[in-house]
Amino acid sequence: MKQKTVAVVGAAETTKMGKIPDVSVIGLHADAALNAMADAGLKPTDIDGVACAGISPVELAQYLGITPTYADGTSVGGCSFMLHVRHAAAAINEGLCTTVLITHGESGRSRVGVGGFGRAASSLMGQFEMPYGVTSPPTMFTIPVLRYMKTYGVTEQDLANVAVIQREWAAKNPRASYRDPITVDDVLNSDMIAWPFRKLMCCLVTDGGGALILTSAERAKDFPQKPVYVLGTGESVETPMVSQMEDFTTSKAFRVSGKKAFDEAGVKHADVDHLMIYDAFAHLPLYGLEDLGFCKPGEAKDFINERNTAIGGKLPLNTNGGGLSYMHSGMYGMYALQESVRQMRGIAPAQVDGAKISVCHGVGGMFAASGTIIFSNEAP
Repeated sequence: MKQKTVAVVGAAETTKMGKIPDVSVIGLHADAALNAMADAGLKPTDIDGVACAGISPVELAQYLGITPTYADGTSVGGCSFMLHVRHAAAAINEGLCTTVLITHGESGRSRVGVGGFGRAASSLMGQFEMPYGVTSPPTMFTIPVLRYMKTYGVTEQDLANVAVIQREWAAKNPRASYRDPITVDDVLNSDMIAWPFRKLMCCLVTDGGGALILTSAERAKDFPQKPVYVLGTGESVETPMVSQMEDFTTSKAFRVSGKKAFDEAGVKHADVDHLMIYDAFAHLPLYGLEDLGFCKPGEAKDFINERNTAIGGKLPLNTNGGGLSYMHSGMYGMYALQESVRQMRGIAPAQVDGAKISVCHGVGGMFAASGTIIFSNEAP
């Protein structure tokens, strides 16, 4: 896509975050959608494009009273919303619609209105992974991370430090689920979940959601909020089975998605002021830093240990506290996008001074898919 032809003009999360036992999944989608519409000064009748994951866009449109000319139900896990942004930008540029609403809502903790979840015995995972105990994210992500740790000499302490630094960012965010400081020892002394993951290396389980509204850059200047322009986009997939990754020390989907976004954006890594990397578990920022090209293979642990991603560092990372401390309802990508938009608007609780370019990178499944969006707050 062409740079800065589409902009985010509405962005909001659900009214409540964390534990919301009285709101269903569709209710969380609607709450986030109405908050984003209020942010943009729009009504449901102003929307002609919808996109969501977790529920059908048909259900979303009917519930909100929208009659769209564009609908996207792409669902590839937690990075689905990055793909929705990319697809919405393409649709707007092609004239398929003018104003796209992207929503997320998930009752990850309270399980209100949640549909059935499971893998059929006939599926690839059901046949070739689940019989061996690979049944949940902590037991799936251990497969690549153990090889990565052995190859590059990454220790449990290195993984723990990721969680410690992100908690420092969370302390600045009033909406973060956990804000109290933690130490490396605190992480290493937390409950063992699945080797090498301790509890504080694993994402939260919460309720919540968020929504974005995109329109053309030409129209964006007429909205009440500062436009956040889409500078570059990328997406890719690799395999539904984590055991079948081409290389356990790197994600092919990450590399392809990230390169496409940087090529589209026409920026260098040194130009990036702010970075969001989906962190369902503490190892993902390490993979992201390397596969996106900010660090060479095996060097991300030292980059983080040297506090380059911490407050005052040269590459602020996961400034909302991330999935480890801020929020993680199951599909985290929407919350990462929200923080990138806040940073580009200049309104984030832990605002990066002078930030002009933000990279937002997500994972879907266990390295199954990836989406990358690069934002700018500078007008075309």
